[in-house]
Amino acid sequence: MFICVHQRFLQFFKIAYGCILTMLAVALLLQAASAHAADVPLANGVFLVAKPVIADPNFRETVVLITEPLIGGGPIGVIVNRPVAARLSEAVPGLGSVPEAFDQIYGGGPVARNQVLFLVRTRERPERGLQVLTDVYLSGDRELLEKIVRGDMKVAAFRAYAGYSGWAPEQLQSEITLGGWYVIQADADMIFAADAATIWPELIRRINARSTKFMAPRDALAARY
Repeated sequence: MFICVHQRFLQFFKIAYGCILTMLAVALLLQAASAHAADVPLANGVFLVAKPVIADPNFRETVVLITEPLIGGGPIGVIVNRPVAARLSEAVPGLGSVPEAFDQIYGGGPVARNQVLFLVRTRERPERGLQVLTDVYLSGDRELLEKIVRGDMKVAAFRAYAGYSGWAPEQLQSEITLGGWYVIQADADMIFAADAATIWPELIRRINARSTKFMAPRDALAARY
């Protein structure tokens, strides 16, 4: 069962894609989760960190957690640092009471904003969740969401996203080659940071510090000649 946003929130999320389209994407996600339930590969999530030069409003100053659900398919992911003025308890019909810590919705990306995906951090592997890090799973399954909201499945952290980000095979590689993104290993603590507004500047600071560290010896050598 898939999670569609309540009708009155569609204008807020500026829906450009129908729920059927999103169901196909989430179906692939859940298919991949089922296929790898028994033997999940090593953690495959990475962060795309938008370089300051990116002007596209969809991705300006964003951090995107991405994964490749099916080998040979295009990568998909969610923007982890864009909270929106909406609540999960109001946006998803019939969900019931949602714990305050789980109620915030984030803008996951420009594709199918009328669909909710979510990330959970848990040691208990969900049946219908795709592993993207050692203890982090991505899903769009309503039954799993309801279990988490009721407290039937304990999770250390949870984030809900309206929409997602997706690329065709080789499209993202082209964007990276053209210099639009930094690519670094994803960090579960950063995904679920208490203040999402700090995620992008903190990662940019780390990337710049690392670049300075690597450049320093070469610059010092050049200064001697």
